[in-house]
Amino acid sequence: MYKAPVDEIAFTLKHVAGMADALSAGVFGELGEDLVDAILSEAGRFATDEVAPLGEVGDRQGSRLIDGAVKTPEGWRNLYHKWIQGGWNGLTAPEVFGGQELPHMLHVAAMEMWNSGSMAFALGPTLTMGAIEALDRHGSDFLKATFLSKMVSGEWMGSMNLTEPHAGSDLGVLKTRAERCGDGSYRIFGQKIFITWGEHDFTDNIVHLVLARLPDAPAGTKGISLFLVPKFLVNEDGSLGARNDLFCHSLEHKLGIHGSPTCTMIYGDGRFGDEKGAIGYLVGEENRGLACMFTMMNNARLAVGMQGVAIAEAATQKAIAYAKERTQGRAPGWSGQGMSPIIEHPDVARTLLTMKALTQGSRAIAYACAHAVDMAHASEGEVARQWQERSSLLTPIAKSFATDAGVDVASMGIQVHGGMGFIEETGAARYLRDARIAPIYEGTNGIQAIDLVTRKLPLSEGSQVRGFIGELRDVAQAVAASNRQEFGETAARLETSIADLEEATDWLLAALGDGRTAEALAGATAYQRLFGLVLTGAYLAKGGLAGAGDGKEEARVALCRFAAENLLAETAALKDRVVTGAQSLAAARFILD
Repeated sequence: MYKAPVDEIAFTLKHVAGMADALSAGVFGELGEDLVDAILSEAGRFATDEVAPLGEVGDRQGSRLIDGAVKTPEGWRNLYHKWIQGGWNGLTAPEVFGGQELPHMLHVAAMEMWNSGSMAFALGPTLTMGAIEALDRHGSDFLKATFLSKMVSGEWMGSMNLTEPHAGSDLGVLKTRAERCGDGSYRIFGQKIFITWGEHDFTDNIVHLVLARLPDAPAGTKGISLFLVPKFLVNEDGSLGARNDLFCHSLEHKLGIHGSPTCTMIYGDGRFGDEKGAIGYLVGEENRGLACMFTMMNNARLAVGMQGVAIAEAATQKAIAYAKERTQGRAPGWSGQGMSPIIEHPDVARTLLTMKALTQGSRAIAYACAHAVDMAHASEGEVARQWQERSSLLTPIAKSFATDAGVDVASMGIQVHGGMGFIEETGAARYLRDARIAPIYEGTNGIQAIDLVTRKLPLSEGSQVRGFIGELRDVAQAVAASNRQEFGETAARLETSIADLEEATDWLLAALGDGRTAEALAGATAYQRLFGLVLTGAYLAKGGLAGAGDGKEEARVALCRFAAENLLAETAALKDRVVTGAQSLAAARFILD
C-alpha cells in the first residue's frame, strides 16, 4: 500500500527546489517551515489513509453512466466531501474568495500525494483549481461574485472543454459555436469529447469552461472565445436555478483512470430549457479565449507532470516492497538460507534504483518549476520577468520528462513483479494503465518538445536557457570542489552531460536563427529528454550536497552517483540525434507514404 513520502517531498521542496531560501527571505510572508511541514504531513496522511485505499475500488468499478447521470465509484463522493472539508480545494486560491493563497510549491507537493493515492480521483479537483485561476485572472466581477467562492470551497467543481472529434491539439478548427443574446449572455451549440469530469455526482453544479467560435470570428485560433457554461443556472440569490441545455452523451471506455469520468458533452441540442442553446457567459474578451484558457492549461501541464511523478513514486514503492518479499534463485554472495529475495539480484537492484532516480529527478524538476511560478508571482519588474521565463522554460520539461518517467517506471515496476505484474490483482498494472494518458493529454509530449524548442529556447534571445545551463554547471563544480569520494564520477559525468546539453542548445538556436525549423524540430523530443536527464543529474547532485541533517545524506549521494554513472551516458546519444538526426529523418520519410 502506498505511503506518502512526506520527508523526501519536504526535503526536495526546501533544499533542492528552493523553498527554504524563499522562506528565509520572507517571500511568502509569515509562512514558516513549521506550517509547511504541518500541511505536508496532513496532506500525506489524507493521501495514505483516505485516498489510496479507494484507488483500487475506482479502478475496478469505474464511473458509469446510468439513466443520463454519472455514478462515481463506491465511496468516492464521500471521499471528495472529506477532501473539501479539509480545505484542500482552496490551497492556492485567493483569500477574498475563501482560499488560503499558499505557494504553488505546496500545491504541487500535495497534488503529488493525492495522485499517488488515486490519479483518477485527483483529476477532478485538479481541473477545478485550474478553472478557479482562469476565472480569477480573466472573469468579470459578476462571474467572480457568482461562481468563485463556491468553486474555491469545492461546493461546485469545474471542467475544461477544448477537444472536438475533428479538433484535438489543433484548436483553430473547432466548430462549437456561440451566438450573442441581447442580455449579454450567449447561446452555445456543439459537441466536446474527452472532457474529464464533465459530469459526475460529487457536486450539485459543474462550471464548464468552453471554447467556442462566434459567427463573425476570424478564422483559426484568433477567432476563439472562452465561455463559462454552468450545468445549472444560478439565481440572483446564489441558489441553483434551471438546468442548462447541456448533458453528458456518453462515457469513454479507457485503458486506465477508470474512476475518472471522461465524457462526450453535448451543448445546445434542446434537451433542457425553453429553447435550444446552452446559456454561457464570456470570460475575458471575444476572440481572445485561447489566451484565457492557457492560464488554465499552463498550470494543468505542470499538474500533469505531477501525475507522472506520483505514479512513478507509487510504482516504485510497490516494486521495492515486492522485491523484498519475493524469493527466487540465489543471488551472488547470498549467504542466507534457501532462495534470496529478488532485491539481492544485481539486475533487479539496478532496475529499482533506476526507478528511484527517475522518480526523484522528475519530482525535483516539477518542484523547481513550481518554485519559479511562485517567485514570478512574488517579484516585480525584471526579476519577475526572469522567473517567469524560467517557469516557461521548465514547464514543457516538467510535463514531458515526468510523464515519460511515470510510464517507464510503471513498466519497470511490472518487470520487477515478473509474471505477477501482468496479473491485475497485484495492482502493478494499474499504474502503467493510468500513467499512459499523461504523455498524451494537455498537449502531447511531442507538442511540449515543439514548444520547448521553438518558443522557450529563444526567450531573451537564448540568454535564459544559457544562464540556466550556467547554474547547472555551478552544481557540477560544487560536487568536484567537495572532494567527497562517495560521489564517485558524478562531477565528471555531470560536466560531460551539461556540455552535451549546451552543444545541442547552441545548435538548435543556430538552426532556428537560420530558418531551419524543420531540422530543429526533428531533434526536439530528443533534446527534451536530454534536458530532463541533465536536470535529474544536477538536482540529485544538489540534494546530495545539501546537509539537511536528517541522516539520509549517504543515501542521497549514493543515488546521485548511481544516476550519474548509469543514466547520464545517454545524453551523448541524445545530443547526436539532435545535431545529426534531421537528414536521416528527411531521407526516410518516403517510407511512410
